[in-house]
Amino acid sequence: MKYMKYLKFAIALECILITAVSIFLTAKRQDGDFVPTEADGQDYIKWVEFHVPEEALSAAYELDTATYQEDVHINWIDLLAYVAAKHGGQFPSGSVKELSGAAQKLRGGETTMEELTKELQYFPYYQKAYTAILGGFVGEYKIQKKQEDGTLRWESCYGLKAFSPIAKGFYYEDYDDFGASRSYGYARPHLGHDMMGQIGTPIIAVESGYVEALGWNRYGGWRIGIRSFDKKRYYYYAHLRQNFPYNKQLKEGSVVTAGDVIGYMGHTGYSDKENVNNIKVTHLHWGLQLIFDESQKEGNNEIWIDCYELTKFLYKNRCETIKDEETKEWHRVCEMKDPAAEAYQKRQYQNAGS
Repeated sequence: MKYMKYLKFAIALECILITAVSIFLTAKRQDGDFVPTEADGQDYIKWVEFHVPEEALSAAYELDTATYQEDVHINWIDLLAYVAAKHGGQFPSGSVKELSGAAQKLRGGETTMEELTKELQYFPYYQKAYTAILGGFVGEYKIQKKQEDGTLRWESCYGLKAFSPIAKGFYYEDYDDFGASRSYGYARPHLGHDMMGQIGTPIIAVESGYVEALGWNRYGGWRIGIRSFDKKRYYYYAHLRQNFPYNKQLKEGSVVTAGDVIGYMGHTGYSDKENVNNIKVTHLHWGLQLIFDESQKEGNNEIWIDCYELTKFLYKNRCETIKDEETKEWHRVCEMKDPAAEAYQKRQYQNAGS
């Protein structure tokens, strides 16, 4: 009898502890992101939620580019991380005004980012997490620009060097469907962003990187996986066109530059048999996975973020394309040179020769 009493007591105590922990974690998530940082005894970030609205992304980006050649250059990622750290990962009403106010103080020499953030415990976490998401979006690059006489001339630029995944001039519809239920194969949440359009719409590389996966996947159909050069981001483009899914020059290991045409919209997938159209609605599924450690690439530790607001932000940079009637391929009109791609290719060449 005493053993049974002790057993019941132990079970009750365990239930109370589990409930307390659950309430604590729920409260943390309601206040904002649950922040698994190195301070929690972990050696890499294991969870990220991205709640930055397009308005805040655009405001921070414009402050970054406007101050590029000033004495105080505002880093848009640091600015976003500052506001996120103040509000638990959320961007409440007035966040854009808060971004502008902080930038004005920084530009005027009233304070520094170090002083602004010294009391914000989770600023380093958001700085690292947002850098993992946005680190390849803004920087220096060279691009061809059309002149009045119709010719193209190379120009050096600083700004947004990431592109919308849908080519300029091609219509699409979308809404925030991240986390929606999916049932093919097994019940699971939707870990990407769907953009509905027409079959054959050119699909654009959002960021420069190298092709890590190319081929058939039972869920995504014909799909392409592109890894950023810093290996923090994995871009997943799925449900590509039946019979003509990719740019024919692509293969695993190929280097692509942001803005390149990599494939064509379709509705393949949901089949173990290759080249099957089992998706009802023609669309591109694009996803962005964060990888802080290679153990997160596949399995239960994967981190996928909601790309809806990013997609709205990237709408400002859509790549113009033209069709080659002989090969039926689409190509970008204005070529771009990304220093990140050039540096990666140089390293590959040096490693091959060593």
